Amino acid sequence: MYPTTGKTTPDSTRTSGSTGSRTASSNRYPEPEQSIHKQVHRNCNQRGRYFTMAKIKIGVFGAGRGMTMIRQILHSKEAELVAVCDKYKPLLDACRKEAEDCGLYDITYYERFDDFFNHDMDAVVCANYAHEHAKFGIRLLESGRHIMTECLTMANMAEAVQLIETVERTGKIYTYAENYCYTPVRWEMRNIYRSGALGELMYAEGEYLHDCSSIWPSITYGERNHWRNLMSSTFYCTHSIGPILYMTGLRPVQVSGFETPNMPFMRNLGTASGSLGMEIVTLNNGAILKSLHFNIKSTRHSNYQLNGDLGGVQDLGNGQIAVYTEKPGMNCQGEYKTYTPAPIVAGTENSGHGGGDFFTTYYFIRSILGDEEARARAINVYDAVDMCMPGTLGYRSIVMGNQPIRLPNLRNKEERDAWRNDTFCTFPESAGSQYVSNNVHEQIDIPDSVFDEVRRRWEAGEPG
Repeated sequence: MYPTTGKTTPDSTRTSGSTGSRTASSNRYPEPEQSIHKQVHRNCNQRGRYFTMAKIKIGVFGAGRGMTMIRQILHSKEAELVAVCDKYKPLLDACRKEAEDCGLYDITYYERFDDFFNHDMDAVVCANYAHEHAKFGIRLLESGRHIMTECLTMANMAEAVQLIETVERTGKIYTYAENYCYTPVRWEMRNIYRSGALGELMYAEGEYLHDCSSIWPSITYGERNHWRNLMSSTFYCTHSIGPILYMTGLRPVQVSGFETPNMPFMRNLGTASGSLGMEIVTLNNGAILKSLHFNIKSTRHSNYQLNGDLGGVQDLGNGQIAVYTEKPGMNCQGEYKTYTPAPIVAGTENSGHGGGDFFTTYYFIRSILGDEEARARAINVYDAVDMCMPGTLGYRSIVMGNQPIRLPNLRNKEERDAWRNDTFCTFPESAGSQYVSNNVHEQIDIPDSVFDEVRRRWEAGEPG
């Protein structure tokens, strides 16, 4: 058990303890499938065969990030929250209060994963530490539970193969909670590209420019071996790469990784990795994708753009979208416009991360219920691995002097054996003998006093 005195750390993940329908307008492009958005507005009583089914019993593993999913499940007509697991008791207490405020008193709260694992559950949301989603998710799938995992999918390529094969063997639902795919602007970009208005994709950019330095104490707690302090510069690539792949339906086939040196403002908070990661990714149609992410001082939080042979579209970062399109044969004589896309479904824009948080959980629940449109919109295990693989192998590219690395298509069984035992990563417990430091350019020894200070700031509620 974890200590009951002092301030322990939240978000359990270790085995021993843890834890649209849019307004009609000339500015709107056609949406391939609209009926699922209309269904959101219907009462569950009108959903035919789904209404007769018992509520799905869902557990949530990790009550920090998992609180978003917990709140949604508490108000679901199709699912019920039955258990929550986290090693940090104050988070469990917060969940209990949230549930009791909704009049729900029969939820069980666990501090140990093994106890949580034995609870009667149909499905589990894995919102635990990012490098351990596959580790725990595979156990849950093998026990007959459906799972949705938060970002990221796996710690290394061996886990990617094992996760895919477990989903295939068990037949259980796996969805990936890449919420940056479901904001109104990025959903509109997806619809525009898939309408054919941009032609064939030539170049794309995905940037997730989240300087986490101010919140580092509250997300790493002064733990030297916290996954955020151990991860490589390219590991957390899914917010930049994921939306581009989701918009276009394309697949990554090659990556070259790059990074900046470790910056003092992050070293002084406990991490030695490169402070900015970049992947240059070749997609399966020959297009180039530039992915940029990690801790950088920037004028904006994110950037996404698609450029085809007939036009381009860009997320302007303020809720607006810019679109330029040409007709075939009319070079440089196109139409440019900007506008604000309507929410995918009215009211969901306030659910967190620009509305994306609602749809990840909604599509997970509906997928379990057999809704084929929800399954088409949810991110499956193959696409989830594709969204994370460029970061995993992008760091191998960095270690090899930025050499390009071919990316396998793990949908094909014949491509899996080459990666089945590949545990190369920066997390010692996951990597075993294939462990590599998260800084291969210089030896940085961070003294214990740095982690003591970060912990002090966390306990005092001070920023980094």
